[in-house]
Amino acid sequence: MPKKRNRRAPQVTKKLRVFCEGEKTEPYYLKGYIRHFRNDHKATIEIMDCTKNTPVQLVEAAIKCKNSNKSIKGDEFWVAYDREAVSQHTRPVHLKAWEKARSNGIHIALSNICFEFWLLLHFVDSSTSYSSFANLRKNSNLLAEVKNCCGQKYDKASAVLFEAIKENIQPARDRAIKINAAGLKGADHQCKPFDINPYTDMPKLLDAIDRF
Repeated sequence: MPKKRNRRAPQVTKKLRVFCEGEKTEPYYLKGYIRHFRNDHKATIEIMDCTKNTPVQLVEAAIKCKNSNKSIKGDEFWVAYDREAVSQHTRPVHLKAWEKARSNGIHIALSNICFEFWLLLHFVDSSTSYSSFANLRKNSNLLAEVKNCCGQKYDKASAVLFEAIKENIQPARDRAIKINAAGLKGADHQCKPFDINPYTDMPKLLDAIDRF
């Protein structure tokens, strides 16, 4: 009588999941980064399809996923969103999202004032504060720089922008780290990243993707 084979249980791969506020800009950029810099299959990075677009809603979506049967031990969860204008999201809203994320083991990648500031750092070293995306669009060199490198106007839904600027990621990282350090150094000890303008956590998120 033949011996029974011991079947190995299928190996479950841990995941790093990112919940983005933007439907196009951040997901296109992050998917481009993963495609270009992650060619191994030891871990899975997943940019989640998410219809939530406020800081608190995004954090709650990440918590729900973390507590579901889709998640296993070792999974990592990030939410990526913008500070936005004060008229759109007040400080108490950001503080609520921040505290809820921290108490549930969710990582935050915040850009102040918006993700486009991170894109701007791919081209220039800028510590200028902007009050909104519209203000940055009007008063920074982002549009001209994108037009120069891509040959087309800046479009939040552009699927080709990452390919055009990917060689500038390391300079953008270096600039962001320097700007963040200067902002934190001059801030009150009670200040959070959403109080510091400009600021971006994108280097932290990319580092997390690199090492996961």
